[in-house]
Amino acid sequence: MDLPISLPITPMLAKAAKAVPAADAVAGGYSYEPKWDGFRGILLRDGDEVEIASRGSKPLTRYFPELVEAIREHLPSRCAIDGEIVVRSGEPGAQRLDWEALSQRIHPAESRVQRLAAETPAEFVAFDLLALEDEDLMEVPFEQRRTRLAEVLGELATDAPIHLTRVTDDQAVAEDWFERFEGAGLDGVIAKPNRSVYQPGKRTMIKVKHSRTAEAVAVGYRVHKSGQGVGSLLLGLYTDDGQLINVGGIAAFTNARRLELVDELEPFVQRDDDGDAVRGETDRSRFSSNKDVSFVRLRPERVVEVKFDQLEGHRFRHAVTFLRWRPDRDPASCTLDQVDRAMAYDLGEVLTR
Repeated sequence: MDLPISLPITPMLAKAAKAVPAADAVAGGYSYEPKWDGFRGILLRDGDEVEIASRGSKPLTRYFPELVEAIREHLPSRCAIDGEIVVRSGEPGAQRLDWEALSQRIHPAESRVQRLAAETPAEFVAFDLLALEDEDLMEVPFEQRRTRLAEVLGELATDAPIHLTRVTDDQAVAEDWFERFEGAGLDGVIAKPNRSVYQPGKRTMIKVKHSRTAEAVAVGYRVHKSGQGVGSLLLGLYTDDGQLINVGGIAAFTNARRLELVDELEPFVQRDDDGDAVRGETDRSRFSSNKDVSFVRLRPERVVEVKFDQLEGHRFRHAVTFLRWRPDRDPASCTLDQVDRAMAYDLGEVLTR
């Protein structure tokens, strides 16, 4: 592939902030965009040669054949465009991003890849232009790159699975997006310095993500891969009919804390008639097919307060953060309906330019 930028390329990243920064907080001002919750990808095209570069080391090209076809049909013959791969679900007028459907697209079997491409087709939301024909745009200020990107995508057919993300220079609008767009499955707002060049791997942007707290029941733990201490703490919430279901876990513990947790949780370990710890297994996925998914069961008696960003379906969307034990709380009060969910919002409205 012959493009005017050095390959492979690592996407530019963002550092976290607690609030949307003021528009004039940086020289030249900020532009704000919705923060999409999908797979980061850089579309690379040189004639018929197409590659979708991921944030990691492995390209995503083979998993999204429908996007490869769309790139050849709709994008310039030589370009590099940064953005996010997403999958939507729901009826028209009530659609949202579907992370579970998107994650299922990463599958080793070619037959499965082709089937899912038809059943849950992916779309691409573009937000930066790195190269066009013989031009290297990475040293061009973001506001100019954005203008060029809008020109490139301005003539796309309305049914094309490639979209230009929305942008505003109004902090109040960005804060409104932060609240409303969560209902469509988006997870925050990105602020980009207008005068910034594209810096691969550098955290030059600002991301503001949703954060909430909830109480959950500790239902088990996995032993750390080192063989010592708690690797992750498994959490449960009660459904309306009283069923305790797995909703995710906490894994970010220091080595010292991992060892402490073994002692703290010892009184709650379920044991069989021989006094041995009762073990269970979580469901396997394509990501855990070769991993040990066993865990030590705990009696559902200890409540933990956690911080999280989204609850998608019946599971926390990302790993959650341990805040504190809540010995004052009744485990039965840890129900799914305690969790604050965003008001539904149609994804189509977010994608409308």
